[in-house]
Amino acid sequence: MQTIKIKTTQNIDLDYDLAGVGDRMIAVLIDIVIQAGYVLTMFVFTGVLQGAGLTIGTVGFIILYLPVFLYEVLTETFFNGQTPGKKARNIRVINLDGTEPSLGNYIIRWIFRFIEITASMGSIALLTLLINGRGQRLGDMAAGTTVVRTKQGMRLEETIISEIDENYTPTFAEAVNLSDQDIEIVKEVLRSQPEDDTHGIIKIGLIKKSASLIQKKLNINSSMDSRRFLKTIIDDYNYLKGRIG
Repeated sequence: MQTIKIKTTQNIDLDYDLAGVGDRMIAVLIDIVIQAGYVLTMFVFTGVLQGAGLTIGTVGFIILYLPVFLYEVLTETFFNGQTPGKKARNIRVINLDGTEPSLGNYIIRWIFRFIEITASMGSIALLTLLINGRGQRLGDMAAGTTVVRTKQGMRLEETIISEIDENYTPTFAEAVNLSDQDIEIVKEVLRSQPEDDTHGIIKIGLIKKSASLIQKKLNINSSMDSRRFLKTIIDDYNYLKGRIG
């Protein structure tokens, strides 16, 4: 499976599985079916109105069909980088630094879509994906995005959430100043090198680097082992955020 190495804003490298060309094509087909279904529904609806002697006018027509025109932008913006087709194939759009794209990123992808997919029947997008090697069509290259696989059936330990005892006493109160994304990255780093993997020298170095970056960001100094420190930060964050919530 093709992967891409993404450097986060914390200067940590993470590997993502790129969405396959087949998955992206199937996702597009699913979205086309959904849009076609919407158009057919609106066609029947407007026919019923006209049969009743009512007219919706040009403005009403535009409003009714606007969701189809803006389908990709709207769905990806409101559903965390996923259209229904992408969600069905467990893939999503992310920025090349691992963050969630902005509305501007989605709009750029959408504009290029008319050339790459609509006008050329997908041939330009397909050719670009095959040549690029980073899971990017022209719209992705312009927007600084790519499309990656999402994990199915995530277990608790694969999310930012940790089970915390109600009598837990936090060690680092500063952990509350981290973001969900920071904690997600810390968990990803810890998962990349299990405790029983004593030969992962590079990954051990990544854990130490992550611990150092977190300490620098929170302006704290700890003599804890790097792995234990990161686990403590995760627990402290979950406890403190839970108390705030």
